[in-house]
Amino acid sequence: MFLMKDAREARSAAVVINAGSRRGSAAHELAVERMRKAGVPIDSVHHVTPGAELSETLDRVVADGHDLVVVGGGDGTVTCAAGRVAGTDVMLGVLPLGTANDFARTLEIPSDLAGACAAVANGKVVDIDLGRANGQPFLNVASAGLSVGVTEALSPRLKRRIGPLAYGVATLRAYARHKPFRARLEFPEGDHEPMELEDLLQVAVGNGRHYGGGNTVSPLAGIDDHTLDIYAILAAPLREHVKIARLLKDGSFVEHRRVYHVTSRRVRLVTEPPLSVNLDGEIATVTPADFSVQRNAVHVVVPQSSNSAWFDGPSAVPGPFI
Repeated sequence: MFLMKDAREARSAAVVINAGSRRGSAAHELAVERMRKAGVPIDSVHHVTPGAELSETLDRVVADGHDLVVVGGGDGTVTCAAGRVAGTDVMLGVLPLGTANDFARTLEIPSDLAGACAAVANGKVVDIDLGRANGQPFLNVASAGLSVGVTEALSPRLKRRIGPLAYGVATLRAYARHKPFRARLEFPEGDHEPMELEDLLQVAVGNGRHYGGGNTVSPLAGIDDHTLDIYAILAAPLREHVKIARLLKDGSFVEHRRVYHVTSRRVRLVTEPPLSVNLDGEIATVTPADFSVQRNAVHVVVPQSSNSAWFDGPSAVPGPFI
C-alpha cells in the first residue's frame, strides 16, 4: 500500500457534494473551479442528494480507483465518506458545507470555501481514528438520550433558516420532552469496572474533539489519540443542567459532579429502555451498542498549519481495530 503524505501527490480526484447540505447547492461549481485552478486533478464530479444516492456514489468513486475523494457537506456526509475509505490508501478531502462542521473544526480545516479548497490543493495528509458503533462509523460523537431528541428536532428548514443557532432551539425542544433512562456501561478490555447508572439525561462516546456546533468532548480529547471519551450526564434540576451547559464549549463539564467520565478503547452500552443512537447527527443504530476505535483508519487532507493530528503511517495500523 502506498500512502501519500501530501495532497499534491494525488493522481486522480473525485468530488462528491451533498446538495442537501446547508451550503451544498451554491458551492458546487465554485468549489470545483477553485480546486482545478489550484491543480487538483479532478476527473469526476458528483452532485448528489443525501441517503442512498450519496452512499452509492461514494462506493462507486472509491471503486473507480481515485486516490483523492473530496467530499462537500456536513458532518453526516463526511462520516459516510470516512466509513467508505477507512482502511484504504484513499485520501479524503473535506469541504465543510453543513451547519455545525465539527469535524472540520477539529482538524482546523477552514470554514470558508476558498480556504477549504486551498487546504485540499496544498495540504498535508494525516491519519485519524474512526469510531464504530455496532460497526457503523462515526467521527465526532455517538450518543443516546437527549441528543437523539435534538437530532429529531433539527429540521433541515430550521438549519437553513438560522444556521448553528438551530442547535440551541432544538435542544430546548428536546429537553422539554426528555424522559430519563437507565444504562449499563461494560468495558470488554477490563480497564474499568462495569457501571450501573440511573436517571440519565445522556450517554455519549466521543472519538473526535468537537461536536454539537463547537462543543468540546473533554479538555484532552483528540481524534488521533486512539481512545474513546465516554461520559454520562445524570438528570438534574434545570439549574444544574444550565451550569453544565456553560461548560460544554471547553469540555470542562466532564468534571461536574453530575457527570461520569472515563476513557477506553471499547465500551458496550445497554439501556433500559432500548434507545436510538445518534452518530454525528444521523440516527443510525440502537442499543445495546458496542463501541470501538479503528486506529489511524482514515487519511485526511488538512492545512499545513494544522496540529490536530499527525501522519503515523502503515506501521501504526496492525489491523482494522484496536
